[in-house]
Amino acid sequence: MRPLAIALVAVLMAAGCSAPRRDKITVACGASERWCAMMVKRFSDSTGVEADFVRLSSGEALERIKGARARQEFDVWHGGPADSYVAAKSQGLLEPYKSEKSGEIRQGWADRENAWSGVYVSVLAFCNNTKELAKRGMQPIRSWRELLDERLRGSVAIAHPATSGTAYAALWTQVELSGRDQDPALGYMRGLHPNVLRYNTAGSAAALQAAKGEAAVGVVFSHDCVAAQEQGYPNLKVTFPQEGTGYELGGLAVLAGAHNPDSARKYVDWALSGASQRLGPLVKFYALPTNTRMPAHSKAVDLTTVKLVSYDVEVAGRAKQALVGRFSAEVAGPPA
Repeated sequence: MRPLAIALVAVLMAAGCSAPRRDKITVACGASERWCAMMVKRFSDSTGVEADFVRLSSGEALERIKGARARQEFDVWHGGPADSYVAAKSQGLLEPYKSEKSGEIRQGWADRENAWSGVYVSVLAFCNNTKELAKRGMQPIRSWRELLDERLRGSVAIAHPATSGTAYAALWTQVELSGRDQDPALGYMRGLHPNVLRYNTAGSAAALQAAKGEAAVGVVFSHDCVAAQEQGYPNLKVTFPQEGTGYELGGLAVLAGAHNPDSARKYVDWALSGASQRLGPLVKFYALPTNTRMPAHSKAVDLTTVKLVSYDVEVAGRAKQALVGRFSAEVAGPPA
C-alpha cells in the first residue's frame, strides 16, 4: 500500500470512521412489482442515486414501517392508498417535506401539512369474467347489491382490508354508502362473506383470479383488470358499481428515520414530476396522474362516466385501525 493510502486509512481509523456510506435509498413500494422495479430504476438512471425496493401491500407496509420505527429499513414509501399514509402520519412515521413539485399536484390530492402527497388515482371496479358469469346465468356485475347474489357463492375474489389497500377501499366505500355508519357497512361485508373465494393478501390478485376463471368476478382497481386484459385474457370486462364507488389516492412520503433523507427527498421530487408520472403505461399501469401537467392515458378510467362516493382520505385513514379490527373480529380474520 502506498504511504499516502496508509496515512488516509490511519486517519479514518483514528477518527472511528469507515468508508463513506453509499448514496442509496430503499423504497417500500405498494404498487405492482413491475411498476416498482421500473420506478426505482428510472429514478436511479435520472439522478445517479442507487435505489432498491421491497414490494408490500399497504397494510403490510404500515406494520413493517411501524415495527422498524427505531431502526428504519426504508427511506421512502411509494404507492398504496393514502389512507394508510394518514394512519402513518398520526403515528409519527412520516417526515414532512414540501417538494419543489408540490405546486404541480392537483389541489386536494396531498396532505395539507406536507406529510405525504398523491402520485396517482385508481378507481374501484368489478373485474368480470363474462364466460364464468354466463355459466351462472349472469351478466357482468354492475352493483354492490348484485355481488350478494347466491349464484356467486365462493366466486368473488377480494382481498382482506388488514393487508390490502384495495380491500380497505371497498370496505370504506360501504361506510360512505351507509352515511358513514360502520354497522350496516360491516353487515354488507358479512352478507358478502359466503360469496368470497378467499381473502387475498394483495388486492391486485383478484384480477388474475377472475382472469383464470378461479372466480367469476373480482373487486379490484380498474387498471388491474385492464392490465389483465392486456395479458391475453379476452373474457374480462370492467364495470363500475352504479350505487357509487371508492377510489385510491396512491401516496408518497419520506419516512421518519430515513438513512438518506436528502436522497429520499430527491426521490419524492422525481416521483411527483410529470416525467415520472407518464411512465405507468409502459408496464400497463393505467392509473390517473396527479400532476396537472400530465394528461390521462386513453386507457385510464374517465371520471366523468363513473359515480364516485365522497371518499374522504383523512377520515378513512383515521378510522382504519379500528374498522379493520372490527372486520377481522366480525367478518373474517386476516389471511394466514
